[in-house]
Amino acid sequence: MAGALPSVLLIMGVAGAGKSTYGESLALEFGWPFRDADSFHPAANIAKMKSGTPLTDDDRWPWLDAIAQWIDAHRAAGTHAIVSCSALKRVYRARLMAGRSDVRLVYLKGDKALIARRMAARTDHFMPTALLDSQFAALEEPGGEEWPVIVEIDASPRRVKERILAELAG
Repeated sequence: MAGALPSVLLIMGVAGAGKSTYGESLALEFGWPFRDADSFHPAANIAKMKSGTPLTDDDRWPWLDAIAQWIDAHRAAGTHAIVSCSALKRVYRARLMAGRSDVRLVYLKGDKALIARRMAARTDHFMPTALLDSQFAALEEPGGEEWPVIVEIDASPRRVKERILAELAG
């Protein structure tokens, strides 16, 4: 599928990696709808995270299933879309991508110090910096079998977006 755009882009990474920023930017670039995975969370999940308590897998399964349903609705309609989701574990990504070869994973990779600085600077998000350690502890970086686009986020937003676009075109 090199050079061909997938039906759906799944933008993944730890909190603060820029999933929403790049999801929105790519949606504008392609003219595709974008949805942030946070909008699929039930209120109980958001309250739990706001309090500094990491989610459990039992908290995540219905959330992941709702995202998968959204992906499938776009695929069934023959439309393209972009969704952001932390998708930190392989089992989560399998839930979102299994049987969906037309969904492409974009992994926004950054080190903990860079992401901690970014999280500390933002004021409009429910995810506290205190949960960053749990994000990195849960992170299972995607392997080649997941056919990811892996992009380091250590540059300007414009340059990171250019890297993503180049990898997708490659």
